[in-house]
Amino acid sequence: MAQPKYIMNIDKLEQIPKEEREKLKQITDKFVFRVNEYYLSLIDWNNPNDPIRKLVIPNENELDEYGRWDASDEDTNYAVPGCQHKYKTTALLICSEVCGAYCRYCFRKRLFRNDVKEAMSDVDPGLEYIANTPEINNVLLTGGDPLILATKKLRYILEKLRAIDHVKIIRIGSKLPVFNPMRIYEDEELLNLIREFSTPEKRIYIMAHINHPVEITDEARKGFQALHDAGAIVVNQTPVLRGINDDPVVLGELLDKLSWAGVTPYYFFVNRPVAGNKDFVLSLEEVYNIVEGAKARTSGLGKRVRLSMSHTSGKIEILAIENGKAYLKYHQSRDNEYGKFMVLDCPKDAAWFDDLPGNEQYWTKPTKRTDKVVSVNELPDVPQAKKGKELVK
Repeated sequence: MAQPKYIMNIDKLEQIPKEEREKLKQITDKFVFRVNEYYLSLIDWNNPNDPIRKLVIPNENELDEYGRWDASDEDTNYAVPGCQHKYKTTALLICSEVCGAYCRYCFRKRLFRNDVKEAMSDVDPGLEYIANTPEINNVLLTGGDPLILATKKLRYILEKLRAIDHVKIIRIGSKLPVFNPMRIYEDEELLNLIREFSTPEKRIYIMAHINHPVEITDEARKGFQALHDAGAIVVNQTPVLRGINDDPVVLGELLDKLSWAGVTPYYFFVNRPVAGNKDFVLSLEEVYNIVEGAKARTSGLGKRVRLSMSHTSGKIEILAIENGKAYLKYHQSRDNEYGKFMVLDCPKDAAWFDDLPGNEQYWTKPTKRTDKVVSVNELPDVPQAKKGKELVK
């Protein structure tokens, strides 16, 4: 299959009525819109609730902003511009500000804004910081989508990282395995690059962002196989999203299809409640029950997935929500509190760790690193709003 054509003008989508397109322009004027013909072909345009449509086609409620642009305080994690260092052994290199798919729920929706530049075209400050910080043994390339970068630019980054002896794991977070799988299996230069740097001693991991089983097509499986043959390990992570995959049957099918294709189910995430994505927010109790229902439908391979919140203080695993209580532990911790067990009251409308009464006893809000300012730090948080009950406090 030839490389798909990308579309950045909502007017080009004649499947959407003209009147609706006119309304959506005010959203695409503010937030970037980008999709391709292959991914559009997965949409059932006769179904107004089609999950793929909801993933990438703007919705009017994106302008009804609530919460914060940066729900996990990523601006406090920057060690140098373009490089976050939140957990002791892990660094994030924000190496691309461009996505293949601009998923409407994205927790980095601030990067959609035309007035924001957070990713760095110059990755050298981050690479230098990683090289000078021996405790970092794994690096996540993120953004944006690193696989949007030219293979030549990816080679530069991977060569630099593989020259750092203490970096053992390189991870690449990407939607492209299902958004544009042809980018992967048709690019022999990219596959050779992975073969060169994903070795038996030091693997490259592709952190795929697969949200719904419809995305796992024959083309996607061909991309998975190409990555496997090149020596990469492919795993998957997705938030649980209202109106998209908030169904135990759908998530159970996703777990099965991932396992059958040799893609490890890694994380289910609670969707971060950032400005402009309230349509996708579920309560913690809803998310937990959906995930447990999905796990009940799949094998032990599917059950490996963990349900977590990527909170300011760390990755918080949701062990159980029962009888109005949330049973949690730190799966990762900013303050080296790994494994700390927590029991908190869980109101029915709680959608985030901050919504749980008494959460403050377990963490301290970090201080912004004012000497490492990036542009997002200057964005004002939008006023908090209510939809029925207040979701974000």
